[in-house]
Amino acid sequence: MLDINANTYTSQDLKSALAKFKEGTEMENSKDELARQATVKQLFRPIEELKKEFDELNVVLETDMQIMVRLINKFNSSSSSLEEKVAALFDLEYYVHQMDNAQDLLSFGGLQVVINGLNSTEPLVKEYAAFVLGAAFSSNPKVQVEAIEGGALQKLLVILATNQPLPAKKKVLFALCSLLRHFPYAQQQFLKLGGLQVLRSLVQEKSAKMFAEEEAELTQDSSPEKLQQYRQVQLLPGLQEQGWCEITAQLLALPEHDAREKVLQTLGALLTTCRDRYRQDLQLSRTLGRLQAEYQALASLELQEGEDDGYFRELLASINSLMKELR
Repeated sequence: MLDINANTYTSQDLKSALAKFKEGTEMENSKDELARQATVKQLFRPIEELKKEFDELNVVLETDMQIMVRLINKFNSSSSSLEEKVAALFDLEYYVHQMDNAQDLLSFGGLQVVINGLNSTEPLVKEYAAFVLGAAFSSNPKVQVEAIEGGALQKLLVILATNQPLPAKKKVLFALCSLLRHFPYAQQQFLKLGGLQVLRSLVQEKSAKMFAEEEAELTQDSSPEKLQQYRQVQLLPGLQEQGWCEITAQLLALPEHDAREKVLQTLGALLTTCRDRYRQDLQLSRTLGRLQAEYQALASLELQEGEDDGYFRELLASINSLMKELR
């Protein structure tokens, strides 16, 4: 200690006092560090210790793969109730959003089990199987290829083409869009299997339902329950949200005249829903301009050969009509 009453201090006095001060500070810092380490140990314990405690509590830490296997087994079990099957699919959809998990689903045969679920006689199983597939296909080329080979495209189109509840069809449209996006081979197969005709029929069917709803509201012929059913599924806005406007527009670049004709018909059917998207699509605008010039030349040849109502003249008329609508 320094004598504060003293008038002067030697250099040795100052050095001695400074040393004692530093020693006290280091002791305090050391105490603080030990306290901090003790707190950290309480918050974060070694994994071996945690595993031991989980074992004592009979708690098993499952990997994503193990969880997916368990869910597939639950879904595929003949002893599972409908509610259990749907719950398993609902939980599975959460995991297959991750690309690696979706590929793991493929590796142990789970993807084919879900694809086969599209054949179920239960609409809810079809709906949630399509829900899982849509998540698994998304931006995952390996899974998309295996799905095509596993017959997913045909099964999805069958659901769209047959009398099924609209919630199921909406999920199927989601799965189909995920399967076709950035996958030209799947798009070609979609055309060969009559996918555009199915899509057009679905849009026309929904448009008819919308008209029936408006008519029913005007005439008050329909029960409130039936009107509520019409409103439950907004299918046409769903087509836009899922990317169908872009996919159908891209198909117009195909080289076959027959395919182009079907695409033009589908673009016309989707015009009410997709008009704004089509107007913003510069590639579609360029494609329509190129096809207009091509079919003007082909239509002129038909006229020279004496065909007043030739095939190419009809295609040209469809293109001109669509371009006029998009101005």
